[in-house]
Amino acid sequence: MAVDASVVICTRDRPALLRQAVAAIAAQDHPGPIETIVVFDQSEVDTSIASDDPHRPVRVTANLRTPGLPGGRNTGASLAEGAVVAFCDDDDEWFPAKLRRQLEILAAEPSTDVVVSGVRIDHEGKLIDRPCPERIRFEDLLHDRIMQANLCTAAVRREAFWDRVGPVDEGLPGGYAEDYEWMLRASRTAPIAAAPEPLVRILYHSSSFYVARWRMIDEALEALLERYPEFDDDPVGLARILGQRAFARAAAGRRKEALSMVRRTLAASRREPRAYLTILVAARVVSADRILGLLRRAGRGV
Repeated sequence: MAVDASVVICTRDRPALLRQAVAAIAAQDHPGPIETIVVFDQSEVDTSIASDDPHRPVRVTANLRTPGLPGGRNTGASLAEGAVVAFCDDDDEWFPAKLRRQLEILAAEPSTDVVVSGVRIDHEGKLIDRPCPERIRFEDLLHDRIMQANLCTAAVRREAFWDRVGPVDEGLPGGYAEDYEWMLRASRTAPIAAAPEPLVRILYHSSSFYVARWRMIDEALEALLERYPEFDDDPVGLARILGQRAFARAAAGRRKEALSMVRRTLAASRREPRAYLTILVAARVVSADRILGLLRRAGRGV
């Protein structure tokens, strides 16, 4: 039986959360068949997740490409049989209407390749809803990260993923910011559409594989700026990225380099708050972990 959509979940050492994510996909209210492809990255493949249910089949595989989330997502997309490929993180949970709403938008808008959605942040039981703009342009993403526009909310036409936009970049240091880079690339091709209401519950928790990998984060953001020189035309967007780099350097104990990056940040925009947070961390007034904890409780990151 042909499937209407393929959902890719890349997972690593989160068996309980993974089963919740798979169950939420099985519970989608879209009436047609949906396949789930679970890609085990740097961890043993759990064949017990697989299912031959013709309405909600589940396939499992090892990551066949570069180790890490980008390679895992590309592995799953390469095996997808649906005309639409959607992505779900192993610690996220879809609301029942998620895929149906996105497939309806894609059917109604033939020129649209990518649809994202609003999100509900869950930090230790505190729920924060983040609706999403209905249209997101390249210029919008330069100016503001718009965290709702990421691959764990995205449904994309399969041919666009491989041809017009291209797969997830497996070359960014540590795979960091691969969602943002892909969304920038996709929005260059055509505006991204959205179901504005929250349709994905995103769990904020301390087991993120990116926490405290500060040097890698700095290097990945440097690569992002090199790839998108258009940031130079948006001082606010440029300052945001430079501020993130400054904070990463301070968190890694690279005080002089952090303060040098603070000067670049403030030259772009004196209103960028990450510059001032960096100064506090560099001066050891407050720890980076403390700031991260406070931001996560507000449903935000650095």
